[in-house]
Amino acid sequence: MIKFVGSFETVESLPNTQFSEYAFVGRSNVGKSSLINAIVAQPVARTSNTPGRTQSLNLFNVDDRIMIVDLPGYGYARVSKEEALRWLNRLEEYLLNRSQLRRLFILIDSRIGVKDSDLDLMAFCDNSGICYQIVYTKKDKRVREKSQTIISHENHPAMVEQVLETSAEKKYGLEDIRNIIGIK
Repeated sequence: MIKFVGSFETVESLPNTQFSEYAFVGRSNVGKSSLINAIVAQPVARTSNTPGRTQSLNLFNVDDRIMIVDLPGYGYARVSKEEALRWLNRLEEYLLNRSQLRRLFILIDSRIGVKDSDLDLMAFCDNSGICYQIVYTKKDKRVREKSQTIISHENHPAMVEQVLETSAEKKYGLEDIRNIIGIK
C-alpha cells in the first residue's frame, strides 16, 4: 500500500522515521513523477508538462517499510535565481543530512543526455560519498542530441556501476528499480 505522507518545504520538517529512503532527482521535465508512478503502479506523484512543478520534498510511504522521495528538479525550470539557489541548498542539505537515504536515483532524459547540471550533482555526490545510481528515462523516445556524454562509474566513485534504462510510458526497466527498492 502506497500512502502520500506529505510535501515538506524544509529538511527539518521531514518526519523522523526509521524507514529507508530512496530519492529521485533530475533536471526539470525529466519524468521523475511519471517514473515514480510507474514504479509503484499508482498515480501517487503529481505529473505535469510544465517544468519545475515539484517544488517540495514529497514523501511516499510504501507498505510501512520504505519511503520514496520525489525531490525538486533542477536545471531547466523557469524560476528566479534565488528560488533555484534555495532548491539547490535544500537538496544539498537533504543529501548530506538525511541518514535514512539509502540510494539517490539521478534521472537523465535519454533523448537529451547528461548536462552540466547532472555532472555537477554527480561530482557533489562523489565528493560527499553519497551513493547514487544513474537512471535514463524516456528510452522509448527518439534521441535528440547527436553527441552525448558517456557516463562511467570509473570516474565517479560514489556511483553504482549499473546504469538503468527506463520508460514510464512503456513500463520498461521498472523491475530493476523495484528490486533495488524492495517493491514487489
